[in-house]
Amino acid sequence: MDCAGTVSPTAPELSANLNNEKMLVSIGEIVWDIIDDRKLLGGAPLNVAYHISSLGLEVRLISRIGHDDLAAHTLERLAELGLPLADIQRDQKLPTGRVLVTFGKNNEPSFDIVAPAAWDAIEAEPFLRAAPRPFHLVFGTLAQRSAPSRLAIRSLWEKAELLFYDVNLRPPFTPAEVVLDSLAAADVVKLNEEELRQVADWSGMAPGPVARRAQGLCRRWQFLCLAVTRGPDGALLVTRDDLFEHGGFPVKVADSVGAGDAFFATLIEGIIRQRPWPECLARANRRGSHVAGRAGATPPMQDFVF
Repeated sequence: MDCAGTVSPTAPELSANLNNEKMLVSIGEIVWDIIDDRKLLGGAPLNVAYHISSLGLEVRLISRIGHDDLAAHTLERLAELGLPLADIQRDQKLPTGRVLVTFGKNNEPSFDIVAPAAWDAIEAEPFLRAAPRPFHLVFGTLAQRSAPSRLAIRSLWEKAELLFYDVNLRPPFTPAEVVLDSLAAADVVKLNEEELRQVADWSGMAPGPVARRAQGLCRRWQFLCLAVTRGPDGALLVTRDDLFEHGGFPVKVADSVGAGDAFFATLIEGIIRQRPWPECLARANRRGSHVAGRAGATPPMQDFVF
């Protein structure tokens, strides 16, 4: 599923899927990150959609919110971010999602995810009923914690051309069986070092260095590529045949929420536009570092340059 060296990052058998820059669909949770006295709209699917859109690709965002005060603010903020509202569903009973965010060592965030929430009841049918043209799908693990949303996401697996999966473990809502099913479906996967160790264990791989385990996972699940983010140490990108490393860019971290989402969106853009692997990785690191140096996951990006 991949090719070697610094040529196009897409294998010949996949190039037909990428020629026309098909629409990207990001599905999953929309939440308000509550950090101290601040409320910031987020959720990995939303953050990735924002960065994909600001990189000039067409994107749809499928999620679900309530009928509460936060729901009204959500729609206002999405409009400010330039994201389409057509696929934002409304739930009559469940509230708009909230996450309480705190920070530990190395400024890594931890999340108290309030449950249940409206995004636990996402439906696929409204989107599919509109008979959209061919699309690629971006999804994660957390939104699969409930049966309705899990069914919706997986029904889109069957319709999508390429599947971009951000592992994004959030125990206890992201059990092994959901992750392994998602890995089996995915073409491109992103995770961090800690998640890599956990996923490699779940996949029955022997202990070893990060790079070796990443290469083993890529071969085991036959991904187009696997990206491993390493915080201030940059990231590595592996295919079945190659490994590329980038040390990242120095930045004074404001908060790291959303940096991984910016990285993933930029990697997706690089793959869709068939950039060389090293360029994909460097650009993803550059944008991720930039977002880490700004407050919030969706800062203004008009003046950002690679």
